Amino acid sequence: MGCFASAVTVITTTTENGQAVGVTVNSFNSVSLDPPLVLFCLGREATSFDHFLASGRFTVNILRQGQDGISNGFAADGANFFQAVENGHSALGNPLIPDALAMFDCQTEAVHDGGDHVILIGRVNELRHDPDGHPLLYYRGKYGEVRL
Repeated sequence: MGCFASAVTVITTTTENGQAVGVTVNSFNSVSLDPPLVLFCLGREATSFDHFLASGRFTVNILRQGQDGISNGFAADGANFFQAVENGHSALGNPLIPDALAMFDCQTEAVHDGGDHVILIGRVNELRHDPDGHPLLYYRGKYGEVRL
């Protein structure tokens, strides 16, 4: 799978007591335009696993070139890394990654079994994007960039 270049995202939500949590994910896809649906895969061993299932909502933050430090921070410790990142909140109350290339604010539509992962499908309630930015890519275990 390392030969498949993918955009890097940080998926965020809040715990029942309002704590912001996030996880770095590169398994994110569009599902449908009508209705607008997206999906991401979350490992069952993720420390934030129960929080994503309980919250019923999440935001996909697509990282831009140069945000590899944010990706690494959330990959290492997605609950505590928010203390190092100033963030706002979406209309649904999900934490936002500052200066992300794009964000999809979603309510969880469905959760499906995916082996050692679950597949969370979200209905997009809000979309924001920077039409001039470029995504942070992940390819063969390294970060990369779009060359146009």
